[in-house]
Amino acid sequence: MRIMVATDAWHPQVNGVVRTLAMMAEAARGLGTEVSFLTPESFRTFALPSYRDLRVALPYQAKISRLITEARPDSIHIATEGPIGLLVRRYCRKHGLPFTTSFHTRFPEYISARLPIPESWIWAALRWFHAPSEAVMAATPALAAELRVRGFRNVVLWPRGVDARLFHPRSVDLGLPRPVFLCVGRVAVEKNLEAFLDLNLPGSKVIVGDGPARAALARKYPQAVFLGSRQGEALAEAYAGADAFVFPSKTDTFGLVLLEALASGVPVAAFPVTGPRDVIGTAPVGALNDDLRMACLAALQIPPQACLEFAAGHTWEASARAFIDNMTDIRPADAKSDAVPFAAEHPSLVA
Repeated sequence: MRIMVATDAWHPQVNGVVRTLAMMAEAARGLGTEVSFLTPESFRTFALPSYRDLRVALPYQAKISRLITEARPDSIHIATEGPIGLLVRRYCRKHGLPFTTSFHTRFPEYISARLPIPESWIWAALRWFHAPSEAVMAATPALAAELRVRGFRNVVLWPRGVDARLFHPRSVDLGLPRPVFLCVGRVAVEKNLEAFLDLNLPGSKVIVGDGPARAALARKYPQAVFLGSRQGEALAEAYAGADAFVFPSKTDTFGLVLLEALASGVPVAAFPVTGPRDVIGTAPVGALNDDLRMACLAALQIPPQACLEFAAGHTWEASARAFIDNMTDIRPADAKSDAVPFAAEHPSLVA
């Protein structure tokens, strides 16, 4: 089975969407499925005026068509609602090809935090984008339920995983007063970082990540430590050197960083909102409280072993299997036979 994933979010961006897609594809190969990507790497890009680190592709329909034709996919998944996602959606609609989509980002909240645009308008645009999708994949049951209430059709689950080979406990000394309260993610207004940085906490507050708000926050909170963007072993060491992981965001649909922290043996402190509430639930691995300071202090009392046992149940293989099952379920019956590739049934893909 060959799946093409169209995404506007890709390297060198560092975020949960990119990590999710990359890790899912790697795990899918072990399950006999080839995942290829249609990304901004194939087009010219420009930096968003208010977010210079984020580059947006300038795709055009002819090249989109050629890339899909060359890939000869059995199934197409559109991961983002950006320019690439829009043109791939148009291609599939024009040629009568079924496709799936996924909901990763709460754009209504993100956009309204920067521009005076009603959230209802953005939700309406998202409903339009996902309406033709055979399956809209959501990371958690609560997010899936919310999307259904908001008028989205064919919502299915696609859980996330964590790479326990990379994220695991290890002896790391960050050279800072303890306890170390760590936050990892994009340093931007929608992440609600000031709710964390304003807290009166013992020890040290550490921010790993980059983004448009970093310089201003570093000036406003000189006692906090801003380590910048980290990946791979450097990121894993930052997790392992922390005593508690703080997740102040109220808009994330999942929060992959929560699983990375737990796999490192680090308990979570967060608000009781969609994202941390769905990931952690009632498991004794985090403290969810509307008083974030109380959550941070309570998290220090949680044993690392509980976090490790919880994270062990979230693998990328299980995530990839769910993704593949969602794709297989929507393909035409004849296309599910290895002898009759889906692309062969649609000459437009190979014309």
